[in-house]
Amino acid sequence: MTAAPGTGRTHDLTAPTAPTAASAPGVADGSRRVTSPVRSLLLRRKGVLVRLAAWSLAESAQTFLGGYCVARSLDDGFMRGSPRTGLLWLVGAAVAIVLGAPVVRGVFAQLPHLTETLRDHLVRESVTRALRAATSAGGGADATAVSRLTSQTEIARDSFAGLVLATRSFVFVAAGALVGLLSLAPQFLLVVLPPLALGLALFTASLRPMARAQHRYLDADEVVGRRAEITRDALRDTVALGAQEATAAVNRRAVAEAAAAQRALARWASVRTLSVATAGQLPVFLLLAATPWLLRQGVTAGAVVGALTYVLQSLLPALHTLMTVLGAAGARLYVILDRLTRPLPAAPPPPSAPAPGPARTGRTTAALELHRVRAAYGPGARPVLDDLELTVEQGEHLAVVGPSGIGKSTLLHVAAGLLTPEQGDVRLLGRAAGACGPPELAALRVLLPQEAYVFTGTLRDNLLYLRPGTGRPETDRSAVDRAVDALALGPLVDRVGGLDRTLAPDALSLGERQSIALGRAYLAPAPLLLLDEATCHLDPVAEATAEHALSARPGTLVVVAHRLSSALRADRILVVDGTRAQHGTHAELLVRSALYRDLTGHWGGAGG
Repeated sequence: MTAAPGTGRTHDLTAPTAPTAASAPGVADGSRRVTSPVRSLLLRRKGVLVRLAAWSLAESAQTFLGGYCVARSLDDGFMRGSPRTGLLWLVGAAVAIVLGAPVVRGVFAQLPHLTETLRDHLVRESVTRALRAATSAGGGADATAVSRLTSQTEIARDSFAGLVLATRSFVFVAAGALVGLLSLAPQFLLVVLPPLALGLALFTASLRPMARAQHRYLDADEVVGRRAEITRDALRDTVALGAQEATAAVNRRAVAEAAAAQRALARWASVRTLSVATAGQLPVFLLLAATPWLLRQGVTAGAVVGALTYVLQSLLPALHTLMTVLGAAGARLYVILDRLTRPLPAAPPPPSAPAPGPARTGRTTAALELHRVRAAYGPGARPVLDDLELTVEQGEHLAVVGPSGIGKSTLLHVAAGLLTPEQGDVRLLGRAAGACGPPELAALRVLLPQEAYVFTGTLRDNLLYLRPGTGRPETDRSAVDRAVDALALGPLVDRVGGLDRTLAPDALSLGERQSIALGRAYLAPAPLLLLDEATCHLDPVAEATAEHALSARPGTLVVVAHRLSSALRADRILVVDGTRAQHGTHAELLVRSALYRDLTGHWGGAGG
């Protein structure tokens, strides 16, 4: 639901919060746009790429020497009874490892020339987007701008750095290892290459759906965060409107979607694990299984150990790092680049004349129009309202009746723009309710729930709660005095000690709270008043006084009635019967509606 009508701070608590990517292009559709900053960066930094390749060639040589020296130490040294030769080859392998430190330092010295440039570009884009959004027509402060400018750009930089390191390392390590395997014995390639290619192909095929899963998870996680913020900020008003169950249902759906997205992400992570096992660990098993065949082919035992060294010490770690980074950091980078580079919607052209008000035809614009409205709480749930047609003219007094739980409150929430219907149109004074922002909705209608909210403050402040300040205290005092007289609030004013006495809400009865809320609605400038059993705690005389005053007030009154006398005071009565509805005068409905006849009999028997 939304915060109490007229407050100017409205949170839609019952409508699902759409993910930010709901209207965004798909992962495949935006790939050119998303990768454009990276492509342009790499093209502008060719010198950096050349220096990275030079340092990486040294890493290939280091990888080659590692496995080759181990093979030679066995074949030419230890297995021939020459420990000295074997140790010399192992010293060569150790020297190659030690010389890897300058290589790492050289690679990391070049890396900032890529990553910091990308981060600076994304920061500029984020600032530009935030300024354009804030200064465009109808724009406002972007609540996500700070997150994009700080955490998201930092994540993009770190993810890009990990991607560059992992890809570069795998390419050059794999090159060195494959050249080493070929130099030891060509047969090794027959054993190692097929599972390596299969695992890489499986992983490559999973990248795009993995990115989609990451996209879905980040969107769902943001929705949960927004739902938590909205629920926290509007907690008081949620309780005042009796919207706890509807709000909880929407929040549960958001949490369920986040959980489903996380499960999908976990499933694709398992595919990544399978790819690593296929490309990195299966070659080890195949090498061991094929050792007898390799020995029969003339391959030496030292060459087999060297091949295992290449796979276990070089290929498998590089492959595992590549797939981990691509599957996690790569997917995050893609999603964040998609968000940071998504184009802003085109600004509408400035109007040549002032925007028109409600469309005028030959008749007065209706106060409330519902056309083929269908509403239900949750996908697949039985509709509460179905194909409802209703027009309430300006100045009309409409009573809504029906059994408890049949959908009367739902009807008023839809009419107030607090609950978005699954289908159909809702218009307030000619304006589409779904297109109205919270301030505009607050200016058009006031909804009073059954549980009236009274805050700690003076009685005068409570009565003026929905009335914008006029800047003229004497005008406000005169308006409050008229409301006290019209609603017969004099005894209440005397009991609490005057209009300017601070109230203790806990000391007020339910009927007194409703009386204050009714006075608040009387003073509100909104032309449409919606009362959801807002007089149920008043005695019949006080209820009649309040409804007469509110119907005499300029504007339109829609009341969910719980007494026959309340329905009889209305110009027209709407009977809600499940998903159906009938309307007419009291006499007409006695003839046409069996449910209305039952209700009037119940009210009469109860002395209503």
